[in-house]
Amino acid sequence: MPETLKTQVLVVGGGTGGTCAAIQAARRGIKTTLVSEFPWLGGMLTSAGVAVPDGNELIALQTGLWGQYIQTLRQKQPGGLDRSWVSLFSYHPRIGAEIFAHWVNTLPNLHWISGQVPLEVHKTHNRITGVRFPDYDIYAQITLDGTELGDLLPLADIPYRWGWELKAEFNEPSAPETFNDLTQRYPVQSPTWVVLLQDYHHNAPEIPVPPKDTSDQFQGAWDNYGGESFLNYGRLTDNLYMLNWPIHGNDYAENLQRLVESETAKQEYYQEAQWHSQSFARYIQTHLGQRYGLAENAFPHPSNWAFALHPYFRESRRLQGQITVTEGMILPQSGGTVAPLPTDSQGQVTAIIVGNYANDHHYPGVDFKLQPKSMRWGGRWTGTPFAIPYFALISETVEGFLVCEKNISVSHIANGATRLQPIVMGIGQAAGMTAALCVECQCQPQDLSVRQVQEALITDAVAPMAVIPLLNLPPTHPEWQAWQRYYLDHPEDYPLDGNCGCSEGFSSEVAAGKCVAGILSPQGEEMYQLQTGSGSWQVVTTRPEVYRKLQGVSEPKSVKLWGYENAAGGWLVVEKWE
Repeated sequence: MPETLKTQVLVVGGGTGGTCAAIQAARRGIKTTLVSEFPWLGGMLTSAGVAVPDGNELIALQTGLWGQYIQTLRQKQPGGLDRSWVSLFSYHPRIGAEIFAHWVNTLPNLHWISGQVPLEVHKTHNRITGVRFPDYDIYAQITLDGTELGDLLPLADIPYRWGWELKAEFNEPSAPETFNDLTQRYPVQSPTWVVLLQDYHHNAPEIPVPPKDTSDQFQGAWDNYGGESFLNYGRLTDNLYMLNWPIHGNDYAENLQRLVESETAKQEYYQEAQWHSQSFARYIQTHLGQRYGLAENAFPHPSNWAFALHPYFRESRRLQGQITVTEGMILPQSGGTVAPLPTDSQGQVTAIIVGNYANDHHYPGVDFKLQPKSMRWGGRWTGTPFAIPYFALISETVEGFLVCEKNISVSHIANGATRLQPIVMGIGQAAGMTAALCVECQCQPQDLSVRQVQEALITDAVAPMAVIPLLNLPPTHPEWQAWQRYYLDHPEDYPLDGNCGCSEGFSSEVAAGKCVAGILSPQGEEMYQLQTGSGSWQVVTTRPEVYRKLQGVSEPKSVKLWGYENAAGGWLVVEKWE
């Protein structure tokens, strides 16, 4: 018989959003139970192996648990985070898992149970009251779905979406007019089973041919990059390379409907996806050199140490919530660089999570065109900022329940921007705070004041989180809370360029990394080159104060900069300008 437990908040799923939700609820002082399938917490950031997170890389967007995570990684990861060119942060996934485990284990009111999957959802009328697992029956005031595929939604008969919406439904500019071969073949974005390669610097153990070999699909994978640059896309520490490559790579999208058909069908897909990544790793070893082999002891497997514990899912079942995030809500306003703030029928701002990732969809062999949402900032391309509304986390029909992963109420098109790791961390933190407030106030998420959630997030004692995206307002600025509140009260004043009127007398710059002197020159549209005695670097920054100085460079000048060198990207990430 399963052991019966009672808790105040139950979080099902120990992925990126679920882990953050549990940590936030417990930090608020609420008795919280977190149930995970895998022995590592963190999902995409750790157990799925995507240890090169994208989005929210600007200092002004490094807030909340995401900001705390990056700061902790800087302290914990030997050799730093500047190794790959796909992201400004890369680290060993084991380091990330250790950080999350430490945060969880230091909270006495957070009970973590691993090795369990949900089997049944307990429901009284229209209220979720708990979940049954193989070894536990757990009852809670508020239950959160943090599973990778939104598993509680079908178990609880909660309405959800899976697949595409046509343009007629939400008037999204990138949505198709009619269902077609693409929408039928790829109902959701392609997952990837991440595998880590290791450079042995001599002959590595030969990678065996898997039972289903797909090596014929990888020809041309690095044609436009060269082998070394291709590998450096996901370069980690300790001579490791993350394989999560979209171009003739290891995205695997054969019969994706299997993911939600049955457990047997899902496991069949899992096996094929892992074989596909093994084929890719073998193809690289065969064509780029025997020195590259499967990594040793990368993940806590009894076998297959190089393979992530589960696929990197880009899309889930998606709640039909009180509000659906659509493409129009994430695209920049006309003449600006930021999306409009979401508001309710009374004009009150409902934003609780910020993001800036450029909309990105994965369908193997297909170049799917989306409405652009990118901009030049700090010497590089980044996504335009947007905010996710509170009501995208709440069911239209069910009480006692929140979502906290990629399973928020979002369209298939907009999911390409909301699915990224930092944003899902924010979704988890906001959901965890909401659940805690519901317990404190003895109310349902539907009845909670949105402003109460917003205030709790921006004033959190450990990891305050922005709810309004402001590009020139670093979280250490003394006016940070005041400007967050100002735009909550005055959404009509929200600036089109995302820059508030904060005092420029403050600087977030820090003398971090290496001191580098040289000649800085402008190189076209918002690009900058630093020539030193030993070579040249592209200069980029995430700090608004450094960015303002870069924008003032119209001719070559002598400078002294502090920052982190990244040989893979050929850039110097500048943290301070003397």
